Amino acid sequence: MQKKLSSIAVDIGASSGRVMLGKYDGNAIKLTELHRFTNTPVYTVGTLYWDILSLYKEMKYGLNVASKNTGISISSIGIDTWGNDFGLLDNKGKLLGNPVHYRDNRTEGMMEKVFARVSKWDIYQQTGIQFMRVNGLYQLFSMVNKNDPVMEIAEKILTIPDLLVYFITGEAVSEFTNASTMQLFNSSKYDWAYELIHELGISGKIFPQVVKPGTILSKLSKDVLDYPPYKNTQVVSVAQHDTGSAVAAIPASIENFVYISSGTWSLMGVEVKNPIINEKTFQFNFTNEGGVFDTFRLLKNVMGLWILQECKRGWDLDEGSISFAELETLGYASKPFKCFIDPDDERFISPGNMPAKITDFCYETGQDLPANKGEFIRCIMESLALKYRYVLEMIEQITNKNYEAIHIVGGGAKDRMLCEFTADSTSRKVVAGPSEATAAGNLLMQLAALGEIHSLSEVRQIARNSFLTEEYTPKNHCEWDRAYDKFLKFI
Repeated sequence: MQKKLSSIAVDIGASSGRVMLGKYDGNAIKLTELHRFTNTPVYTVGTLYWDILSLYKEMKYGLNVASKNTGISISSIGIDTWGNDFGLLDNKGKLLGNPVHYRDNRTEGMMEKVFARVSKWDIYQQTGIQFMRVNGLYQLFSMVNKNDPVMEIAEKILTIPDLLVYFITGEAVSEFTNASTMQLFNSSKYDWAYELIHELGISGKIFPQVVKPGTILSKLSKDVLDYPPYKNTQVVSVAQHDTGSAVAAIPASIENFVYISSGTWSLMGVEVKNPIINEKTFQFNFTNEGGVFDTFRLLKNVMGLWILQECKRGWDLDEGSISFAELETLGYASKPFKCFIDPDDERFISPGNMPAKITDFCYETGQDLPANKGEFIRCIMESLALKYRYVLEMIEQITNKNYEAIHIVGGGAKDRMLCEFTADSTSRKVVAGPSEATAAGNLLMQLAALGEIHSLSEVRQIARNSFLTEEYTPKNHCEWDRAYDKFLKFI
């Protein structure tokens, strides 16, 4: 008889979180959502914060739901979130304030100040990470630059999933895939980039031990949970960066594919065995983030569905709620290729009046202006699909390979317009799903830690056994070629 295991995945993204129960029967996993909650940042006294204690409370609520309703033994728990942001602890293990949001303006101008101390090339050689002002490097340096007194008493830095693990176990370590995103980790040495850290005046003592995904950490603290299903529960260090978990769960049967982990951000790339750090990846601003089973994720960040989400948020406030499905219908009914944006233009990073920002971009670049919701939607989705083609061409130049298919996982896998446009723009087959890839990858790496899975190929086989996907075939190639030539003028 096959062994059956039940585990819990806590998966928190930049806009929402979920606690998922995963049941494994030796062949496939079945996901059940126990609790879903919003992740709403808080702006106060000039700073944008994450509400970390609210996230902790919601996570505990989900774990309690499992303990009351499942009637089974929970073998393990894993936590994943977004990257780069962090909390600082004092010498007694107390949290020194709410973690600051990566979209906060404290990093404005910090990249230039850092480059005045250490050259971009030196930073890239040490870390292999793309240059984005949201990186943990610039967040930490902003505190050093402003002589933040917190830096004088900080004893430990923990990224957001590390911090949540610490809350429920008391164990303060850093997981590899998330540590690698901060542009403070030397993946070639598999250790923190202490040379860079010291050059920037950051204390090296605050950086904790780094552990691999698939590492068993410890049991739950008794003061957090003491319910029968958790009596023998192990807390596992999964791929704690949500993209790392999502990529692990891609149900690919071939190696020759590109992935897009699509949500608030779009993370587009390929798996490689070793970091690729050279003049071309530096020029193209590609990143080498940690992966599972001794792989790396060579990828580039594209702004993603954040732009759409911000447009909808503004419209909902001004005019009342409208669903994403209704917006998509309006988009389909609108004229194609009227105008484009570069999704990665600096203006789109921060919250605010997103339709106005799109209008400004189109005006400044001499294009027709979107006149209604449908035209805004069409502009966003076409621009994302065309930017994916642009990044795909970079990937093929870097790796000297041609890729057969694009796997889209995460929330964007449910967006038919985005998937169709991506296939049309890139002239590649698009395989969409699973939408809950991050939670699935989280659970699959827990199984690896528990000794049930032994390789990445087994992970992918179980993912194929567990989830349905939808394929999109490219069409309208000539029209999209003409649109791409026009799009290139604006990026």
